[in-house]
Amino acid sequence: MNLSGMSPGDTAWILAATALVLIMTPGLAFFYGGMVRAKSVLNMMMMSFITIGVVSFLWVAYGWAEAFGNGSSSIVGIIGWSHLGSEVNQLGSNGAVLTIPALVFSAFQLMFAIITPALISGAIADRAKFMTWGIFVALWVTLVYFPVAHWVFDFGGTTSKGAGWLAALGVEDFAGGSAVHINAGAAGLALALVLGKRIGWKRDPMRPHNIPLVMIGAGLLWFGWFGFNAGSALAANGQSALAFMNTQVATAAGVLGWCLVEKLRDGKATSLGGASGAVAGLVAITPACAFIAPWAAIVLGVLVGCICAMAVGMKYRLGFDDSLDVVGVHMVGGIVGCLFIGFFGTVFATTNVGSKTTTSWGVNGLFYGGGTTLLGHQAIGAFSVLAYSFTVTYILGWVLDKTIGFRVDAETEIDGIDLGEHGETGYDWATLGGTFGGGHSTVAAGSGSTNKAEEVSA
Repeated sequence: MNLSGMSPGDTAWILAATALVLIMTPGLAFFYGGMVRAKSVLNMMMMSFITIGVVSFLWVAYGWAEAFGNGSSSIVGIIGWSHLGSEVNQLGSNGAVLTIPALVFSAFQLMFAIITPALISGAIADRAKFMTWGIFVALWVTLVYFPVAHWVFDFGGTTSKGAGWLAALGVEDFAGGSAVHINAGAAGLALALVLGKRIGWKRDPMRPHNIPLVMIGAGLLWFGWFGFNAGSALAANGQSALAFMNTQVATAAGVLGWCLVEKLRDGKATSLGGASGAVAGLVAITPACAFIAPWAAIVLGVLVGCICAMAVGMKYRLGFDDSLDVVGVHMVGGIVGCLFIGFFGTVFATTNVGSKTTTSWGVNGLFYGGGTTLLGHQAIGAFSVLAYSFTVTYILGWVLDKTIGFRVDAETEIDGIDLGEHGETGYDWATLGGTFGGGHSTVAAGSGSTNKAEEVSA
């Protein structure tokens, strides 16, 4: 492996960022696990952990080649086996010339490939067969995530040969608003429609069984997201610093925005709402973190916190059972973040200390005199990924459901998917004494809202 031109500092930072992104998936397991009922907590967490195993294997086998192989197609990299130990004549994500080994870049991108399908699992909580889920993950990353990652993140070689078509178009998505969040949200909507509603949906409360677990998960997601966003600069530089700061302030503003809606609408701001607002802020800032100023990141955070707090109620009005609000937070939040760049995106520049070398990036959006061109590109990027992901996922889910079956039987769903699919439970009820879970909020699982009109009696 040729390591000439590699930066030890950049390499160390991206290795650390890679570990931060990996911890997001166990964080997601905690976050989702606390939001479901007690009888489903282990299955919910295992859906994330099995995704780590499946995607890691496929990435080494062919995923890296399919997403970032040095081919000539704008749709997919190389159809064939990966060669992870070899260098590639390729720019990293966001068009940066790599100063880290290709293997480090590959490991970093692997963690994105892992968490994206794990996000989908929240939409079908309580009712999916575990084995079918594992098969779905393998097929979905092959048919959807790996190609979409190529579209968005592959900027080709130094001549842009083989760049993904959205990257070549000029779509700005720094860390995956479209490739990760809109992609997962659209897929979650498709699977929720294929599997149908949970037994008792709208009739039974389906309360989150462990709010502290949700808060722990949200904290781990927030912590790991600094690697997700700031690490996408692929170097320890000014761009990484901007992404880091914007991630923090947008997420904090997301908490405030969501809690403000709850207070005005329901009279109380909830802990579940605060955690959901943090995730909404993280989702929206993901594509924009290196393309907008920190003050604009605060505006984005408040805006998306308010929008997503209201959007999670769509499932009740439209009649689809998105168990943990993957659509209302990730798809909607991702769209808001991508389009926001078209208005508030701007050009940034940094000068290295002690030299005259200046680097610049970004494109001016509508409010900076750039016209509507960038906004148009952002809309194309967001909605093309949404349409592709929804369509392929719906077909894939339907085929799996009609062949090997995707949904557990009614008895397993009622008695508890943990027992039916794993033969174990998350809690030893005999040692707890009394009824567990009394006095929890009457929030519908995953709604992040205490809207009285949406609550139902047990």
